[in-house]
Amino acid sequence: MITLDIRPSPIAGTWYPGNPKSLASSIDEYFAKATLPKLTGQVLGVIAPHAGHRYSGVVAAHAFATLRGLQPDLVTILSPFHNYDPRPLVTTKHQAYATPLGNIEIDTISLAKLRSHLQIPITPIANDREHSLEIELPFLQRVFQHEFRLLPVMIRAQEESVARQLGEALAQTLQNKNAILIASTDLSHFYDQQTASILDHEMLKRFESFKPERVFEAERSRKGFACGHAAVAAVMWAAQQLGGKQIQSLNYATSGDITGDTTSVVGYGAAVILK
Repeated sequence: MITLDIRPSPIAGTWYPGNPKSLASSIDEYFAKATLPKLTGQVLGVIAPHAGHRYSGVVAAHAFATLRGLQPDLVTILSPFHNYDPRPLVTTKHQAYATPLGNIEIDTISLAKLRSHLQIPITPIANDREHSLEIELPFLQRVFQHEFRLLPVMIRAQEESVARQLGEALAQTLQNKNAILIASTDLSHFYDQQTASILDHEMLKRFESFKPERVFEAERSRKGFACGHAAVAAVMWAAQQLGGKQIQSLNYATSGDITGDTTSVVGYGAAVILK
């Protein structure tokens, strides 16, 4: 029996339940609250928030509910990297991610292929504490009934040139693969509820435009914010080359909707990418 080098979860028990039964039950409750509009096309990927499940779980469930019935062999997750690191792109050094619901193996072949298509290095790091990638995994483990592999990339350098190169290389890597794209991002941070709603709906419009340059323009002009804007843009560039035609918003909320404190909130949006 081969023993995998597993990345232990630094956030299970705090950002989401650490008990497997409690975690499965809570995820299923979020899914039960997700009401989807009619989707006109085949699901290629999703954009999902990454706060603690208590805050953004219902919104995230709207994104992941669109994956019901699919059986991808590979799930690519692009997320921001919230801690400082001098390298522009990082990935896990481990062979699998652990959550209370089990382990998800890394697709090392696809990761190597992605690196071969990039001029920017993707640096493997051990025992990272990044929450924005891991937080999505339990949703995948509940929505899929089969085993799948993971292609995880965390973006530290949120620059347009980096996101474009990553997206184009990702499209090359995923050609003819049975894969799903996931972009992990929250929206504006620490504005009052009314201001956050204006900023966030503008950013969601930029997502729906399916023009990644407009996402960066919103950040530069301070018309909208997303802490994972480079991850979203990179997924957009990849999706465009993989047959993506439309991005459809599914749900929006803020932390204030959960806590009742609307003086300083974080925005959460869910969207689906269709081909």
